[in-house]
Amino acid sequence: MVRKGKSQKAKGSYWPKFINFLPTPHTPLPQNPTSPKPHTPHPTPHTPLTPSFYFLREIMTISQPDLEPTWMTIIRLLRWDKPAGRLILMVPALWAVFLAADGVPPLPLIGVIILGTLATSAAGCVVNDLWDRDIDPQVDRTRNRPLAARALSIKVGLIIALIAFFCAAILALYLNFLSFCLCVAAVPLIICYPLAKRFFPVPQLVLSLAWGFAVLICWSAVTGSLNSNTFILWGAVIFWTLAFDTIYALSDREDDLKVGINSSAIFFGKYAPEAVGVFFALTVGLLAWEGQKMQLSASFWLGLGLSAIAWLRQYRLLRQSDLPKPVYGQMFGQNVWVGFILLAAMIGGSLY
Repeated sequence: MVRKGKSQKAKGSYWPKFINFLPTPHTPLPQNPTSPKPHTPHPTPHTPLTPSFYFLREIMTISQPDLEPTWMTIIRLLRWDKPAGRLILMVPALWAVFLAADGVPPLPLIGVIILGTLATSAAGCVVNDLWDRDIDPQVDRTRNRPLAARALSIKVGLIIALIAFFCAAILALYLNFLSFCLCVAAVPLIICYPLAKRFFPVPQLVLSLAWGFAVLICWSAVTGSLNSNTFILWGAVIFWTLAFDTIYALSDREDDLKVGINSSAIFFGKYAPEAVGVFFALTVGLLAWEGQKMQLSASFWLGLGLSAIAWLRQYRLLRQSDLPKPVYGQMFGQNVWVGFILLAAMIGGSLY
């Protein structure tokens, strides 16, 4: 609400620059001070804002960069500008769907799973940034995140997180009762993972357990139950996640030590490459067990062999000293491709 006695200049300068396209009641749009004033002897007042537009003005922060539109800042908050992190959650979900359905799941279910993983990972990213908004500015890789850079307010972050969780919940209603209950059970892990970095020596294990819920949810969505094959695949996903997220944490190890938060890269120290190698080996072993139990054909074993070679190469690279930080991010991205190679191998191994 605009107080009486304030000048139009004061009212115009109160609002954040990046949303000045929203008019205030009976107030013309703020003008660039360097531009000539338009020749309008009797300016026409703008249409009053609806309550929803007042709310939009209220929740936006005053520190939004002029050069980036608000929608792009929200995209960055959801991490939709970096698809690798979204796809690497989608891959285990699709593994479970196609294996549980013997390679031919219902198309509507695939759509629900894809949209659900996008919504859930987005919600998790926003929750993570809300918890870490005072830590992220001290880490090189995360200092420009919207909440860390104060490009969006905490209120906006909370609202976006709730919207993402709501979208995921609506999609979960399409699933059966067991799958819906598993979706609900996964939420505390998603919310508490950022806290684990403060109190738990290997927070990547908490993230891996949350990641593993994608297998449980999607398998039960197809079959309505869980069996030994489900938990073998679940274990493989947990160890795979521990491997690639430990690699990712290596790029932040020095900053995390300064800030005082935990990570598997810090916990394993100089033995981090060996730990990653063990996690990859366990992933291969469990996937091989899964393939043998489900009697998958040669296509699966070919894909698993190629994946094992890629992981062995990453392990050998990690053992080199003084790797540039971008290399860790590249290895993380390579795991997305490995995941899709395995997905194709699982589909082929189930069908042929």
